[in-house]
Parts: sequence; C-alpha cells; structure tokens
Amino acid sequence: MRITTRTAAASLVALTALTLVGVQAGAATAATTAACTTANTKLTVTEVSRPINHLLLKATNTGTTTCNAYYAPLLRAGADAQAPLARVEDSKPQAVVTLKPGESAYAGIATYSPDGEGGATEKTLGVLFTDRNAGGTGKEKTLNLPNGGVFFNSAAAVTYWQYNAADALTW
Repeated sequence: MRITTRTAAASLVALTALTLVGVQAGAATAATTAACTTANTKLTVTEVSRPINHLLLKATNTGTTTCNAYYAPLLRAGADAQAPLARVEDSKPQAVVTLKPGESAYAGIATYSPDGEGGATEKTLGVLFTDRNAGGTGKEKTLNLPNGGVFFNSAAAVTYWQYNAADALTW
C-alpha cells in the first residue's frame, strides 16, 4: 500500500512539474510575438475601384519577429478628428491576425454612405494599432490620402485586420 501511495505521489509531482514547464514554454512563445505597431510595420493606404467609397489599408511586418495585428486599427480621418472611425463588428475574424516578417494584413475602410450625415474631404489618415486589450499602442502614423483627399461622413467605418485584401473589402 505504501509503495502504491509513494508511486502515485511521485507521479503526481512529475505531472505537475511537466505541466508547469509546458505553461512556462507557452508563456515564452507568447512573449516572442509582439503587437504590431507603426514602428515594426510599413503602412500604405490606397483607393480601390470596388466597392465604391472604399480605401484599403495595408500593414506589412518590417520587423525581425512575428507580430499580432489585434482587432481593427484606430483611424483618424483628418487632423481635426475627435474620435476614431467605427469598427465593422461583422468583420471580426475567428483568430488574431499574426504576421511573420514580410507578411501583410489588410483593413477595409468605408469612407461614406448616403445614410451618413455631414462630412468633409480629408487629406490625411492617422493610423494607430491596438494591443490585446483594444487600447492604442505605439505612435500614430499619419498617411496622406490618395488624390489629394477623400470624402468621409458619419457612416465611415473600418474592418478588423484580415489576412487578404478581398476579405477586408467584403464589408
């Protein structure tokens, strides 16, 4: 009976130790993947022919390690914008978009809709990445909008990051 108890206790200790090692290894792997920021990516914004009234934001990982593009970018249309564009919640992917060095993520930007109110032609787009808690991370990058400016109204919105441009422009 004592041998069985000792063997069971030893097995439990070994199992616990292995579990802790696995948890620590998982934490080490997660720590090597940083959040994407304006410092470790190249950002471009382009006008697309379809769908109308849309722009495409592309972020390419220029760093040496993998980064995660969390949620949707925080976008500020014009220098005087008081709040970021709304997120298109229906575009939320099933998992975080993870970019190895050289890979790109895409976000679609609907600039206006006839249902929206007001609006103005803006010349710049402020871009800020989000962290895993949906807060802003890093410094804002200001991009010049195509054609000297793009019209935005209250219906403007941005999709979550996607792995390809076609998915980003679906909404």
